[in-house]
Amino acid sequence: MALLDLERPTVPLDGEGSLQVALDPSMKIGTAKVFAVYGKGGIGKSTTSSNLSAAFSLLGKRVLQIGCDPKHDSTFTLTKKLMPTVIDVLETVNFHHEELRPEDYMFEGFNGVMCVEAGGPPAGTGCGGYVVGQTVKLLKQHHLLEETDVVIFDVLGDVVCGGFAAPLQHADRALVVAANDFDSIFAMNRIVAAIKAKSKNYDVRMAGVIANRSAATDEIDRFCNATGLETLAHFPDLDAIRRSRLKKCTLFEMDSSPEVEAACNEYKRLGALLWAGTRPLEANPMKDRDIFEFLGFE
Repeated sequence: MALLDLERPTVPLDGEGSLQVALDPSMKIGTAKVFAVYGKGGIGKSTTSSNLSAAFSLLGKRVLQIGCDPKHDSTFTLTKKLMPTVIDVLETVNFHHEELRPEDYMFEGFNGVMCVEAGGPPAGTGCGGYVVGQTVKLLKQHHLLEETDVVIFDVLGDVVCGGFAAPLQHADRALVVAANDFDSIFAMNRIVAAIKAKSKNYDVRMAGVIANRSAATDEIDRFCNATGLETLAHFPDLDAIRRSRLKKCTLFEMDSSPEVEAACNEYKRLGALLWAGTRPLEANPMKDRDIFEFLGFE
């Protein structure tokens, strides 16, 4: 049985050489503010997403975080353990979604943050975009988005195929997590190109960059100045953040110290900024050869 039947081909193309799909209007998330978090693999997207979800909840918002990685490790610092994925639970009912209950695939985490792990098809057998679509479909059918203020999609690595660009069909703003180094800035440039392509047919726009695991931001700032991006927040390479993953908890649950308190305040500041609304950025990514030359660090 097909996992999803809500998407149909459409024109015009979102980008030269690509054929994208149209979103069924009935699958629009609704009134919640929706953010999609992207970045190079291993750059700290899940840690950033979970701490941002926690910050939104501490600001009094009703939050839903959706992990879009087959590893299903996006939300474990919120829930304290790996949760079953939408694909896992669908498989148990032979993909008869009408047999599922919300508590089968949605779990409450830190400070009331609701957590869903979309999961993914077995390696080499399907497209992750279908899984994202099925997850949103379930949430809509069970009326779980009607009382949600903020939805955060934590998206797999720096893959910019149509499948893992699927959250951009739902998002209001896209965020890129990047360190102050060649690889993550190079990946960020390609992600920005994907977001720009999606913005031709969807409402999503770039919100900006979250600098992560970096003492300095000079190269990120240089890239932002060249492309029209902005840095929204900066989190240095703190051992407390690394240890929070090992302890399976958010940064807000770690022992207090000046560094931890400063980072928690930065997350809350970022949450308040995003809730108030950021201006849409019309960023202009570089060609691969140009960004390669641009990032020739001395």
